[in-house]
Amino acid sequence: MGPIGGKSKLKEAAVGFALGAVGGCILGATEDPVDKIVSVMTTSGSLKPVMDEVRAVGALGLGTLIGATALTTAMTSVIAGVILAAVVASMFVAMRSCTGSHEHSVGLWASAGFAGAIGTTLSGASFGIVVELIVKNYGMVGLLWALSFFTVLKPPLRFVFKVLWKQGEICCTPGSEVRSREREHIEITDWQQRQRVTLQIEQRILSLEKGGSTSGIEGRTMWATQQKEREELERRKLENEEAEMAQRSIQDWINTVMVKHVDFLAFSGIPMAIVAIVTSGFGLFGYGGHQSVFLVLLALVGLLGYFLLKSSDFKFWMLVGCMGMFAIFVIGMLTLHAGQVVVTTAVKMRAAGRNLSREQISTAMNYQSSLEAVKTAFFGAKLCQLGLGATVGGALVRRSAGDVKVIAGAASVAGSLLAGLEVLAPALGDGGTAGALLGVVGATGVSVGATAATAGRWSSWPGTLGTIGGLLIGALGMGKWHIVNIGLQLPVAYVFAMINPF
Repeated sequence: MGPIGGKSKLKEAAVGFALGAVGGCILGATEDPVDKIVSVMTTSGSLKPVMDEVRAVGALGLGTLIGATALTTAMTSVIAGVILAAVVASMFVAMRSCTGSHEHSVGLWASAGFAGAIGTTLSGASFGIVVELIVKNYGMVGLLWALSFFTVLKPPLRFVFKVLWKQGEICCTPGSEVRSREREHIEITDWQQRQRVTLQIEQRILSLEKGGSTSGIEGRTMWATQQKEREELERRKLENEEAEMAQRSIQDWINTVMVKHVDFLAFSGIPMAIVAIVTSGFGLFGYGGHQSVFLVLLALVGLLGYFLLKSSDFKFWMLVGCMGMFAIFVIGMLTLHAGQVVVTTAVKMRAAGRNLSREQISTAMNYQSSLEAVKTAFFGAKLCQLGLGATVGGALVRRSAGDVKVIAGAASVAGSLLAGLEVLAPALGDGGTAGALLGVVGATGVSVGATAATAGRWSSWPGTLGTIGGLLIGALGMGKWHIVNIGLQLPVAYVFAMINPF
């Protein structure tokens, strides 16, 4: 018994390490492309439209505005992918007429996962292109108006989505109709069989009353045939009922996912938008560099966070909305701090006898603030994409979609998208490539989240430790040992993978 148990634990550790390595390697593979696009976005030429607008909204307003835009874009692209995946999965379930469980269907999860990854990547690329065009042509004021309009537009879109979803459920029911016809056919066959048995019994009774006789062998053969027909009919009835229950179960789960994510889309960006609008508004009225703006921002974040977290009906969008709001608060503070560092450096240089003009100091402040705003906002959006993807991956593993299928499938799709972006990058431009890369990070998060959820499902510690070890080694090895970046990403992915928003 001991050796067998030892072999089992060793096998769990080996399988866990392999699964962890798959999730970790695809996470590490995103590091280099993301670093490249951030380097392109933070060149002086690309930063010029942002630098020109620092005076308009102030450093704090710039940080919160770019941070809110980046996180809103990341959240929206992930939700777009989830909605597309839910639509494809629902159509798959509705159209499929064969029996069996949908939960373990490779076709269902593969088609939904591929659609979700493509939807997230395409929507991310589209948002990236739009944001880039707005900043270049209309500056931060245009971005502020676009963010405000989009935030106001999302709650009505929630109502439209739900109406369309209900209509789609009504229209796409051929699978249910097939099973309904199968059930009616079984009932008719059952009734006919009962009638036939009743008629045979009546005929035998009449024959006996008339003094006739029946062959024992013939009777036993007839009864055996009828018993087989009866068992076959019961088997078909049981299979049809199980298939109907499986279809209802997975469809109800898809409906729940759809409703929760549409609510998330509608409301999660509101706290971030409010903070960005208030701080940018102070900047537009000439108070961007005043200390009172910081106090107002701190009070606003505290009040919004308090009322959301104290809600008696606490929802997933409230949690992520609070996290996003605190994230843009940090981005805004880092942006402000970057400009203040320039002033401190200028004071030290003046004390050393090297005087800088006011214009040089102002230019350096604008550059450092813009650089910090773009870099931290993009990293925050990356963490957001990874976390939301991990939420989906963890939920799929808990739904028994198959840990190997989810981990390997999401990693394969993310790897294919990364390779495709290498070819499409010139056509997409900087903004489109950045948005598409964030979409790929969302697909990567599904694999990493599924890996994290799998680590906690092993029956022994060796399996768990092997999975975690594979995840760490794969991420660090493929990520060129970017310990700080990956060290921040993995805990975020783990926390979101353990959250059950449904």
